[in-house]
Amino acid sequence: MTTAKDLFVIAMDSGQEQAVGQGDLSLALAGAELIDLLGAGGLALEDDVLVPGGAPAPADRLLGEAAARTVRQAPYERVEDWLWRRGRDLAATYQTALEADGELTPKTAGRLSFGARRVEAVDTPARHGAVDRWERREPVLTALASALGIGGEPSDEEPGLDDDAATAVVAAVHDAVMELEAVRQRRNIENAAFANLWRGP
Repeated sequence: MTTAKDLFVIAMDSGQEQAVGQGDLSLALAGAELIDLLGAGGLALEDDVLVPGGAPAPADRLLGEAAARTVRQAPYERVEDWLWRRGRDLAATYQTALEADGELTPKTAGRLSFGARRVEAVDTPARHGAVDRWERREPVLTALASALGIGGEPSDEEPGLDDDAATAVVAAVHDAVMELEAVRQRRNIENAAFANLWRGP
């Protein structure tokens, strides 16, 4: 599977007390797509700007859709702008696609909910591949998962990212997730203040 699909499976299997937020996951999935496109030569990164490459369209449908949505004429798009634009509702898109491919199935019980319905990963070779990649602490997957609070920060003993473009994308994902959390906190404070105003002394 692609890095984004592997990340989705790992997010579901993380067993965290609090489920990964849809917005956070969507941003990380957009970053995962970008890293795969950069690695395949479909895009190049020049000073935080995504420049079209000459690689053929990816075979994976969702990755091909991502490639088709990249800006192909100047002025090109910055990584941060891509994450927010492509990441909109992307977790729900991946859930639908993985269910259609038989990689996810409805879950009758449990606490992990992705969207309105509960789902779980099916025991398939693709899932085994994602889990194997995670257990090997593959640097890209580990770094993206850490942006979602999964698995903690990579340790000093683990191999780090050896690609400047991937490093830049992962950093942008971390920044975007933190920005989204700041927006959530600000909204909660505003809502609490509004509720207190109506409640009165």
